[in-house]
Amino acid sequence: MLRSRPLVPLALVLVAAPLSGREEVLPIREITLYRSGVGAFERAAPITGDATVRLRFPTDAVNDILKSMTVLDLGGGTIGPVTYGSKEPLARRLASFGVDLSSAPSIPDLLRQLRGARLRAATIDGTLEGTILGVEDRPVPVAAGGGAAVVARPHLNLLTERGVRSTDVASLASFELLDPALAEELRLALAALADQRAERVKGVDLSFHAAPDETRTVVVTYVREMPVWKTSYRLILPDGDGRPTMQGWAIVENTTDDAWDGVRLSLASGRPVGFTMDLYQPIHAARPELPVPLDAGLAPALYESGGRPLPAEKLARLQDKAKARSAPVTSGGAAFLTGAGRRRDAWDAGEDLMVNADALGEAQAAGGEVGAQFHYTIDAPVHLDRQRSAMLPILRAEIDGRRLAILSLDGSGAAPEHPMQGVELTNDTALHLMPGPIAVFDAGAYAGDARIDHTARNQKRLLSFAMDVDVECRTRARTERTLVALKIVDGALVRRTRATRERTLELVNHDDARARTVMIEAPNDPAWERVLPPDPTEETSTLARFEVPLAASGRATFVLAEERVEDARLAVTSMSTETLLDLHADGRVSDAVVEAIRAAAALESEAARARETLARLDRERTSIATEQDRIRSNMTRVAPGTDLHRRYLAKLSAQEDRLEAIANEREEAERARRTAEERRDEFVRGLEVE
Repeated sequence: MLRSRPLVPLALVLVAAPLSGREEVLPIREITLYRSGVGAFERAAPITGDATVRLRFPTDAVNDILKSMTVLDLGGGTIGPVTYGSKEPLARRLASFGVDLSSAPSIPDLLRQLRGARLRAATIDGTLEGTILGVEDRPVPVAAGGGAAVVARPHLNLLTERGVRSTDVASLASFELLDPALAEELRLALAALADQRAERVKGVDLSFHAAPDETRTVVVTYVREMPVWKTSYRLILPDGDGRPTMQGWAIVENTTDDAWDGVRLSLASGRPVGFTMDLYQPIHAARPELPVPLDAGLAPALYESGGRPLPAEKLARLQDKAKARSAPVTSGGAAFLTGAGRRRDAWDAGEDLMVNADALGEAQAAGGEVGAQFHYTIDAPVHLDRQRSAMLPILRAEIDGRRLAILSLDGSGAAPEHPMQGVELTNDTALHLMPGPIAVFDAGAYAGDARIDHTARNQKRLLSFAMDVDVECRTRARTERTLVALKIVDGALVRRTRATRERTLELVNHDDARARTVMIEAPNDPAWERVLPPDPTEETSTLARFEVPLAASGRATFVLAEERVEDARLAVTSMSTETLLDLHADGRVSDAVVEAIRAAAALESEAARARETLARLDRERTSIATEQDRIRSNMTRVAPGTDLHRRYLAKLSAQEDRLEAIANEREEAERARRTAEERRDEFVRGLEVE
């Protein structure tokens, strides 16, 4: 049976340099995962002489590799070029071959492309061999439905030793290209099509050169996209007055194609800036075509090298670090990660197991500051197969905390019917706490879920995990406004009002066995000033918190009172005399304000009378104009010289006299209005009376 030889990926054939020296394996030694969705990888191993390292990455990860990869030869050897398969666009790659398959040609189209090539074809009548002249369409009669039809059929024309031979392309059973180079081009073009469909992994080749017997350590680092590592916690609440215990797990996923075998794993809290850039896709820029210059030839320039060797101290540290990572690890912590050494005593004895602090295993991570970030470093080497996930214990410590019932008021001051069961934690552990869910266990039983945000050392957090149905809250609200003062400022009447809102919470504890400390959270509204209670237990930028002790089977009352002063600017004459006198009688308006308002009102009355006169004259003038239109319309239908015609003329004359009088009266009334308003404005302008 014939066995086909696997095709070499076209991209590697065209671009990658041939491998030189021995192929070496460069295992992963250290990984740092970040919460921004990337991971920093470090590979290291000793090599001898010339060697080539081939790394494989998913195609979509190559951009990150090209952006971040660093290569070190710690023994002073020479680092060669890093080569990888090209990502030339398929249409451009296909167009580069002697046979263009980019348009999916048919057999006649393919033969047209091969014009001038030698070909051996097997037909029904025998074998033909010759040079392709071309393909032409010829009319051929075809029987169809009892009749005959003429259709165009492609025919291949060949120049043979006996002249030109023509054969129907449909009669070809097979054909073979006799030009080996052209046949190879066709094979490579087909391989490029298959390579484009199946290509998922790209090889990246790193070459190192040194004397044949020179052994040294090489290190390769890079950053690539990785799933965000996550945290999950267990909080064990004590039954008495002890301290709660926190257990933390890190959830990591190995989505790479390499198994993590004895890897030193670090988990960073920071979120470094990251982006993607398409460095893998070849980019061809359009260039102008210029005439060939005929200047005298120039010698190539020689530039001084700008590279500097690593300092001896740093080189020694890197070599020691590489040796330490390549040494076998004997830490007993690895048994925890692989599941070995599980205790079965309690299970065999048939004990009733409960979730408690003593049953929690020890954490397998150490924490510390690295630059501006906090790192968890897993103590034992991590073993994790490709495309597998794991939960790694990073925290097991007692933590400062106390129980609370948490009652949060909304923006309107309303409170829920029941508070939430919760705890107040102060992170006095040596580690930062990353955001994540917390499963809370109380008295050995699951009590609910909570969520924690990023919590630095010595930072305080409130967590709630269940509704406290044994505590009932009843709310009463009251709002009122009281006039504080009335004064005139800059000619305007300023009315100052004090608004008060009060919320009373009645707390009832129906639990006869356990007292509560209720933490009441009220929004900090900058528009209101708190009156009761005067001092909160603690305050944030948006909240004020108050503690209220609540005895077993007890009751408690909490009053939150706030107030604010509101000023409204009104016209001096906008207040009625009755309202003004009432306020004066209550002592909230001074005699000076009353007299000023009365004087302004008197001046306003003069202006108002003038405006009323103007309005009355305007109404009369409009009425006369309407009446004159009616009279003139009637006069067109009355004969001149009649009594009625003379009567109409007399009436029009009297109305014209009245219109002249109205104009004079209106001018006088307009002067009176302006004078009154000017006197009023002059009196009010700059008036300051309290």
